[in-house]
Amino acid sequence: MTGPVRVGVMGCAGIAVRRMLPAFAECPGTEIAAVASRDPAKAQRVAERFGCRPVHGYAELLELDDVQAVYVPLPAAMHAQWVEAALNAGRHVLAEKPVTTDPADTERLVKLAGGLGLAMMENVMFVHHPRHEAVRRLVADGAIGELRSFHSSFTIPPLPDDDIRYSPELGGGALADVGVYPLRAALHFLGPELDVVGARFSQGPGRRVETSGAALLSTPGGVTAQITFGMEHAYRSVYELWGSGGGITVDRAFTPPGDHATVIRLHRGGNVEEIRLDPFDQVAATVTAFATAVRARTVPDNRDTLRQAALLDEIQRSASHGKPTGTG
Repeated sequence: MTGPVRVGVMGCAGIAVRRMLPAFAECPGTEIAAVASRDPAKAQRVAERFGCRPVHGYAELLELDDVQAVYVPLPAAMHAQWVEAALNAGRHVLAEKPVTTDPADTERLVKLAGGLGLAMMENVMFVHHPRHEAVRRLVADGAIGELRSFHSSFTIPPLPDDDIRYSPELGGGALADVGVYPLRAALHFLGPELDVVGARFSQGPGRRVETSGAALLSTPGGVTAQITFGMEHAYRSVYELWGSGGGITVDRAFTPPGDHATVIRLHRGGNVEEIRLDPFDQVAATVTAFATAVRARTVPDNRDTLRQAALLDEIQRSASHGKPTGTG
């Protein structure tokens, strides 16, 4: 494939308009072909802003001959249907996380994409930031001794009452929305052999989904991962790795602005060394990685996506053994 990848955007979700559409527009490897919405007026407004074609309806988007790839920012409960439809229509897919709300569906779609020779990526952007590879190198080089534990939190302030993330029918809840980040970070640093030890959810008053939660995971060797997540909290986006000889802490871990100079703090012998990295746009890097895979018709390695899907299900089932702790 030569030239930029022509992308159709399936829905006008906030993350699409705020972050992904600008990144597609600015990336030399992609071009926005069309934006689809079930609301034609919304499709028209967004399409005018980004200089592309408005489309009424998601199925209609897949009928456009000049759309080579599809970005799916729909509610999580709708992903399985439309990711499958896009793949069967011969389109490469970048899907918001989680790819689906069921690990069996995620596995089926990964196999379908592979069988069709199509690129399907889950839109986990922070893994493309070089800061995390720098952290992995520090750990591998013994900077903190033998690794003992991982801790991570991602919490955000309350959302508007009508936000889809408060809707169980649409796959809402804190685990799927913000819990994915610390869980994926645990996988990133501790590997796929992580298993769930236990989990607990709480539910805010009047809510029909979990609004916060925590999980404890462990590797076979006993390295533990503690993750917390919530969407009615003060903002927090951090992870820490602690070993026999020190620790590493990272703030603004998951969604740093592209112009933000990031810092890794290395704690050893009672001292703290700050390792500063140049600003890096992880959104642009994600779009570039997707476009590269599409042009090369490379099937991405989705093993972390598959393990993440299984662990999300394990956390959900572990937490459901007890009733939510909230009064709502």
